[in-house]
Amino acid sequence: MTTSSDSTFTTTEEWFESSGTRCAARVHRPAGASATTAAPRPVVVMAHGFGGVRALRLYAYAEQFAAAGYVVVVFDYRGFGESEGTPRQLLDIGMQHADWRAALRWARTLDGVDPDGVVAWGTSFSGGHVLTLAGQGEALAAVVAQVPHVSGPAAVRSTGLRAALRTIAPAVRDTVAGRLGREPVYVDSVAPPGRTGMMTSPDAQPGMLRLFRESGLEEDAYPRAVAARIALRIGFYSPRRWAARIVCPTLVQIVADDAITPTGVARRAAARIPRATVHVYDGGHFDPYVAPLFPTVVADQVDFLRHHVPPPA
Repeated sequence: MTTSSDSTFTTTEEWFESSGTRCAARVHRPAGASATTAAPRPVVVMAHGFGGVRALRLYAYAEQFAAAGYVVVVFDYRGFGESEGTPRQLLDIGMQHADWRAALRWARTLDGVDPDGVVAWGTSFSGGHVLTLAGQGEALAAVVAQVPHVSGPAAVRSTGLRAALRTIAPAVRDTVAGRLGREPVYVDSVAPPGRTGMMTSPDAQPGMLRLFRESGLEEDAYPRAVAARIALRIGFYSPRRWAARIVCPTLVQIVADDAITPTGVARRAAARIPRATVHVYDGGHFDPYVAPLFPTVVADQVDFLRHHVPPPA
């Protein structure tokens, strides 16, 4: 376990197990929150979106939450980032749900954490995951869903027919490879319009590359590809079906010009959540992670958390 510190928080690199595989987790604690005698604090559990890893700007959010008095757990899914697991870059929805449940269980056991004060924070694809888990009955104090994936059919339509069709052949080859126990066939997570990739809107590749730059990373620091079989499954994954069953306070943040998770569909899904707070911002899918929109988005998240799951004074 490695440790670092700041004037307002400390961080430790730790691990938890999901189905026997170790997942990497960075734990942020407010300064002075490590003492076992201190009042227990809420914990915010975070993971990235489609093919993303925690190092891509999630620490920027976590630092703001820790400075506001929250314990924060930021983890990588099995097969991604610093987590263990093979094959690498296998984006399996059920596996990621299992990783989320394991992370939430583990977070509840951390010293100084209030086990009844667990918040699930997700963005894009993981925004859909946290809505799904909350709707399926996971005991959460609150949910934050930033530019969430809510509808598989809508996501496929927004991709466009030609772009979607370009992923079918590698997806079929990868599915066969998986059944035969062979290495995956990969497809780019983001690609320029007209190329083969899971996200090919004009802002997708520039937006992803900016996340690398703003995180202080080289563009090849982490793979930007996933096992292609997810292309055959994403159209059937619609977290909005669980929206009406979410009982905890839920912040849904939407951008007006989202070419990847369509704005209108996200608005309608949020309207079905009984205790939803909805904010709509100008910008595209990748804008909440970086300036000039990031300070506003994260400030709204902190305000929401302080209102619904306040840390001890």
